[in-house]
Amino acid sequence: MNLNKTNTKSYEMDMCSGPILKKMLLYSAPLMASGVLQLMFNAMDIVVVGKFAGDNSLAAVGSNTSIIGLITNLFIGLSVATNVMTARFFGSKDVKALTRTVHTSMLLSLLSGILLTVIGVGGAKWILELMQTPAEVLPLAVLYLRIYFLGMTATMIYNFGSAILRGIGDTRRPLYFLITAGVINVALNLVFVIIFKMDVAGVALATVISQCVSAYMVTRCLMREKGAIRLHLKALRIDKDKLLTIFRIGLPAGFQGIMFSISNVIIQSSVNSFGPIIMAGNAAAQNLESFVYIAMNAFHQAAVTFTSQNFGAMKWKRINKTVVYAQVCVTVVGLLLGNLVCVFGKPLVGIYTSNPEVVSAGLDRLNIIARTQATAGMMDVMVGALRGVGYSLMPMIVSLIGVCGIRIMWIFTVFRMEQFHTIQNLYISYPMSWFATFLVHLGCFLVIRTKLEKRMKTHGPGM
Repeated sequence: MNLNKTNTKSYEMDMCSGPILKKMLLYSAPLMASGVLQLMFNAMDIVVVGKFAGDNSLAAVGSNTSIIGLITNLFIGLSVATNVMTARFFGSKDVKALTRTVHTSMLLSLLSGILLTVIGVGGAKWILELMQTPAEVLPLAVLYLRIYFLGMTATMIYNFGSAILRGIGDTRRPLYFLITAGVINVALNLVFVIIFKMDVAGVALATVISQCVSAYMVTRCLMREKGAIRLHLKALRIDKDKLLTIFRIGLPAGFQGIMFSISNVIIQSSVNSFGPIIMAGNAAAQNLESFVYIAMNAFHQAAVTFTSQNFGAMKWKRINKTVVYAQVCVTVVGLLLGNLVCVFGKPLVGIYTSNPEVVSAGLDRLNIIARTQATAGMMDVMVGALRGVGYSLMPMIVSLIGVCGIRIMWIFTVFRMEQFHTIQNLYISYPMSWFATFLVHLGCFLVIRTKLEKRMKTHGPGM
């Protein structure tokens, strides 16, 4: 049974024909809006605790960012595989494979969330102590992390469900779900922290509740769908072949994310050694940089989905054009937003805290990392393109050596020298690793592109 054009709905997108740049912008705009809104809602956690609970609470919430990424990245990588497979089977019009992918993925999301909750709640204190979290921050950080992970099942359901929708070109409905959940999150933040004085527990609980709302909405959406991506709860089961493919594509992506997070955890541990003021400034600046990153990441996700659909349709020339357009877009967005954040850095960091020392510490990070973030976007687009055409292990290996290796080597060699042991020299490890890894990924893609063009001569250019 095959998909046909009469089944295509307005929220779906055929990426295998028509103008690539226009469709890429239409696809990326809701993703960008979703990411920015999500960060704005998440920033409210930091703003509320920074303004109404104090610097220790701000440091407690901020210090958990890298830990949460470390623990969840493996399973986020599996949701990337769901996106790739959904797009590929949608592009090749394989209904049976698409249906099995949907049900395997959603059951996997449920199991993943339960496992993450056990890990996060049970290991919170040990992990934070391992990261050298200061004693005055530790109790608040542990409390925040444990409550946050109580909502991890809902988070996984939303991530996998959204990956399925993105795979068919639908980035609008995940945006609507996010807006609804985000407004609830912000409202509960204010109520729990300002009125009920719940401190970090309040912002964590607000996050959990909003995650449950978004999970409910995406599940309800899939259950009401018509066609191959419709979710039937009674049909939830693991398809062995699809699960193995998810693991083949997703595990390298997830493992890469874990190693990125490990390097970030090592950096966070080094940041922690400079004390609560630097920790708070780092947390505020990191949150601002996330806005730049998430805007660029929309084109990374576009690269994944566009290349996956066209790979399924065997349209190799459109894959090449996709990479070029994605690189142009991500570079422009990265340079523009990264430098704007620096220009308005003082008032922006001031949103998070009134302490001038914390503001100064935040500016130190922004002036090094935000200005160079475009290279991170360029690197991610290449990774997305490689994964979209089925190469997941290669970008993982390159990224491990390039990003993680350079950062860790820098921290344990140059940074440990007394004359270089400053927070600025710690931050320099980011742009160095981004640029070096981008160059290697680019070389890998050029080699793979040659293989794809040879395959085109054998199979034809596709319809």
